[in-house]
Amino acid sequence: MSVERMTASLSGLWQPRIQLKSLHYGSGCVEQHLLSTLPGPLSKVIIVTGTSLAAKTPLVHRLETLLEGHHAGTVSGIRQHGPIADVERALETVLSGDDVDTVLSLGGGSSIDTAKVISLRTKEKRGTFLTHLTIPTTLSAAECTAGGGYTQPNGLKVGFRAPEMGVSAIFYDAQYAHYTPKHLWLSTGMRAMDHAVESIYHPCSTEVPWKALSLWAVSELFKCLPKARDTHPHDQDVTTRLMLAAYASSGLKGENLKGGMGLSHSLGHALGSPYGIPHGITSCMTLGKVVRLKAYESPETARQISRLLPPAGGRPTGDDLRDALEVGDRVIALVDSLELDVGGLSARGVSKEEIPIIARRALAGVVEGPLYDQLVKLVQTLF
Repeated sequence: MSVERMTASLSGLWQPRIQLKSLHYGSGCVEQHLLSTLPGPLSKVIIVTGTSLAAKTPLVHRLETLLEGHHAGTVSGIRQHGPIADVERALETVLSGDDVDTVLSLGGGSSIDTAKVISLRTKEKRGTFLTHLTIPTTLSAAECTAGGGYTQPNGLKVGFRAPEMGVSAIFYDAQYAHYTPKHLWLSTGMRAMDHAVESIYHPCSTEVPWKALSLWAVSELFKCLPKARDTHPHDQDVTTRLMLAAYASSGLKGENLKGGMGLSHSLGHALGSPYGIPHGITSCMTLGKVVRLKAYESPETARQISRLLPPAGGRPTGDDLRDALEVGDRVIALVDSLELDVGGLSARGVSKEEIPIIARRALAGVVEGPLYDQLVKLVQTLF
């Protein structure tokens, strides 16, 4: 009966994204392949990165030396959630020279998203997008999407999306993740878990490749995040496996993705930039509880979530609701096992008076109804 039900529901459309031209992985891949991915022999490159990587690691100097004559400048100091002031400062550097055709982002989601917006703004000013190369140093998977944004002075995020905003080349190099603090590495791993889990019940998600890769990503993340807790940054194989899992969680969604990713993501956005909470931490707070809430949404949603139980290390019972609830419990248990200082919203300076505002933001302005009421109760548990 379950086979017939699955067969009867199998239909969909996946439209590939064509912007990505190469994905290199493995220790040393930056030094081996970066120059070959430049768009031309005379290309000029702006490096976009954060303060810590520029000031506390040798990585930026290493890249500047590798690029040699291709290096046109470095913009460091990109802050969490990409404030508009940082975007404008970086754009000014790019536009100061007519020959800059490439942006190289080094870091996590803030640096990568800022580079995407710089590329878009360059298109508006000059008529041509920049080639975007990226070396991710976290597991947030920002490199996987053709969208980005910046944070306004009021703390709210503004997003943009265009196929040409996608990156041209990704380098998953464990040597460059070596300097990522363990708490940041593990928490952004839960952000990748958020992508993978919410792919399963997204209405646009296709069986191949999206859900198939998400199932694999969930399995890898459940296996490797506890290993990274004990070994990061010294086990390069675990580091590389986690980076590939991050890509699998979000890299092949396709161009026909409609709407946001899911309730955990929208709740994360409602908590992230407005209150200065990293998205890895918001995923730690919200994902397991959202999965439990979604399990009750419909029998079909429960069935889809229940497919994640074996990758999460559980044994299916055949009861979809029961299995889906266990997936949520296993996500919560995984976060607890990673020994992260997640804490609650009160410890992060958020007042309980903000609860209805958070719920309204997460639901795009909805302020009543069963889902709003359920979400208010869920947010209350985050304090």
